[in-house]
Amino acid sequence: MAAGGAGKVSVLLPTYEERHNLPLVVWLLVRTFQDSGIDFEIIIIDDGSPDGTQEVAEQLEKIYGSDKIIAYVKILREITSVLFSSGTAYIHGMKYATGEFIVIMDADLSHHPKFIPEFIRKQKEGNFDIVSGTRYKGNGGVHGWDLKRKLISRGANFITQVLLRPGASDLTGSFRLYRKEVLQKLMEKCVSKGYVFQMEMIVRARQLGYTIGEVPISFVDRVYGESKLGGNEIVSFLKGLLTLFATT
Repeated sequence: MAAGGAGKVSVLLPTYEERHNLPLVVWLLVRTFQDSGIDFEIIIIDDGSPDGTQEVAEQLEKIYGSDKIIAYVKILREITSVLFSSGTAYIHGMKYATGEFIVIMDADLSHHPKFIPEFIRKQKEGNFDIVSGTRYKGNGGVHGWDLKRKLISRGANFITQVLLRPGASDLTGSFRLYRKEVLQKLMEKCVSKGYVFQMEMIVRARQLGYTIGEVPISFVDRVYGESKLGGNEIVSFLKGLLTLFATT
């Protein structure tokens, strides 16, 4: 791989009501991988979106080809559960992933694919098991959030650092690169849902002795659609944090 990786990269892209964002994020991914000479595949895992996301994914599959560039997996909400989580999506997506490394990211354009080659270079540099995008280190940052969202995110990250001391600067972010076998192992260990899931992945990784590298990223608030962060999610996060503190 031209960007310094050692094998194929599978991107797991969970979606729910992302029909406006999906064509652009896929185009950016394809361009980034092709310009970097990286072997790749994109796996779209949709949660039965009512806005036509599924149809858009099928069109993209036809445009780019279904051999290995686009793989589309339909996950119906009524078949899985109402609480479709990132963890659920990753479990289903990994069944179709053929890459040595797996990138997880959001489909709402908050994570720019341009950072993926940097993840790959970082992985090779330190032979890391996980490379995590961080908003809280180096020139990383957040754009488009109001003060309330920034304070919630900073506060959650600070409390997590104090209680769990995980050795990584951004616990709640969801833009990461994993060795496939490491992600599979972590998925077997993690039990959290929602926002706590990403935090538990890093905590469990440290427990199991996996190495973690970090790459500063710019996080941009979603262009279309609404954020899923609300009061219920904050309460769930705090409960999950306390559970992790008591069990790790």
